[in-house]
Order: sequence, then structure tokens, then C-alpha cells
Amino acid sequence: MGASLQGQVAVVTGASGGLGAHFAKLLASEGAAVALTARRMDKIEALAGELAGQGHRAMALRLDVADAKSIAPAFDEIETALGPISILINNAGVGGDGMALEMTIEQFDETFDVNVRGVYFAAQAAAQRMLASGVAERGEGRIVNIASVAAQTNLPGLSAYCASKAAVAMMTRVMAREWARRGISVNALGPGYILSGINDEWFATEGGAAQLKRFPRRRLMQESDLDAAILMLAGPAASAITGQLFIIDDGQTLPGGG
Repeated sequence: MGASLQGQVAVVTGASGGLGAHFAKLLASEGAAVALTARRMDKIEALAGELAGQGHRAMALRLDVADAKSIAPAFDEIETALGPISILINNAGVGGDGMALEMTIEQFDETFDVNVRGVYFAAQAAAQRMLASGVAERGEGRIVNIASVAAQTNLPGLSAYCASKAAVAMMTRVMAREWARRGISVNALGPGYILSGINDEWFATEGGAAQLKRFPRRRLMQESDLDAAILMLAGPAASAITGQLFIIDDGQTLPGGG
């Protein structure tokens, strides 16, 4: 890797594992100082220690984005430790699975508290600090909201999740329009199916295997398949890219089955 993000300060929410941890490592490898936030302190402290051992600037900070009022103080703490925030990877999310006829109010609220409200107010807090610090004025503000292919396709048994990711896609466009002249690029990334702790049990079943066979390439994606898009949207290349949802799914949502 190079140093395309040298001097930048990035916040990654939901960095305790999966895509969040992968994104944190990627941004650090490109020279960014990285703040790892999540509910699981043991996981992010271990990752921050790993990055520091490799010569990167990194810190771990407990943050539950479902508690929206805790986001702004956490971002203030990050800026005190690392400097002005210039990149937000808004990754924290929950699965929200359940059939619509059986979905409880509590399950629905949990999905939207994290996937929508948490994402919204993390973006707000980042943008406010980018504007106050001069990062936005220099045209260096980057917000990348992690959506999903679920933002654009129906997935039975995931009605609340699909609705939450569609909300993320739309808030991205509106925020991008509001901040278009302020030096902040706001985009969303919609990954396809990547093997993770959320879905590994499903893909080990007959139903999961049948779904896999319907994908045109009959495979799951790798976390690294998103690297080029994340670096583009978090770096200088995004100076003329804003308000977009980038679906990267290895063709999984192409019609016609396998």
C-alpha cells in the first residue's frame, strides 16, 4: 500500500470485527490515523494495539451509536487525541432479521436505532467538526456510509434491515446535497454478500447453499473486494464524487439466477 491518506484522521464505527476492522487496517496502511469505535472494547483495543505495533497512529474508544447523544462527545475525544476528523467510515450496523408478520417493535427499533439514527448522527457530528476545524474548507471532508445491496433489492425475512439500508442511501443523497458547497463529500457503499459472523451459519445450510448457486459467479465476496472503493471515497479521488450509492456485489443482484 502507499500513503494516499497521510495526515488524515479517520473514524471507523463498528470496528470490532468484520468490515469495520478490515476498513480500519486499510486506512491505517494508507497513512491515516485511525480511531476505532465499537461496543466491544476488548476487540478494538487489541486491534489498536496491533496497528500501533506496526507504526500506525490508532486509538480505541467505546461507542454505542444507538446512544445518539454519546456520539458527539466521543468525536470530541477523538479530535483531542488524534487531531481534526477528516474521514468517517459509518460502518456500525446490526442485522435486523425477522419476518414482517413476526417483527416486534423492540426488534424494529433496535435495527433503526443503530442502522439509521446512529448513522445519521455520526455523519452529523463528523460534518460539524469538519466544518469547524477547516477540514471541509480545504475540501478534505469525506463521509462514507456503509449501506448494502439491501438498499435496492428485496430480501425476504429482512424487511426492517432493507428499510434501514434504503434510509441510509437516501440520507446520503440529502446530506450530500446540503453540504455540496461546504467541502464534504458524502457517499454510500452497498456491499453484496460477504461471509461473516452474521451469515456464516446460513450459508452452511441447504437454503444458503441454494442461494449461493443462484449468484452468477456462485461465490461470496471477500472483504478486500471493497478496498478500491473505500480508498476512492475516503481519499482525494472523491473530490468530485458525492451523493452516490456504489453497489459492489460481484453481480449477485443481477437478474436471471445462476
